[in-house]
Amino acid sequence: MTVSDEAYAAILGATAQIEWKVLEPHFARGDLLAVDAALDLVQVAAAMMEDNSEAIKGWMDSGKLQVASDSCAADWAERNPDTLWAVVIRPWVLVQERAA
Repeated sequence: MTVSDEAYAAILGATAQIEWKVLEPHFARGDLLAVDAALDLVQVAAAMMEDNSEAIKGWMDSGKLQVASDSCAADWAERNPDTLWAVVIRPWVLVQERAA
């Protein structure tokens, strides 16, 4: 999947480091998607914007993109990592924990 430089830059500009407490309400509503650190958060967001169901299904089938689990949320709540990055692709909020 290729994303134009302009689209990539726009999505990148919309990503931000975020605290878990800001993400908790999204988790509670079930609209928080966890993106594996091996993926490019911006590429995943672009695929969702473009409704690239093939890529999204592949990531979901492999577990690299999934609705944030209770155990993941509990871990983030306990550790409150400063390495969470997020981007909103309505109706979803994509979150990725990056390496420190």
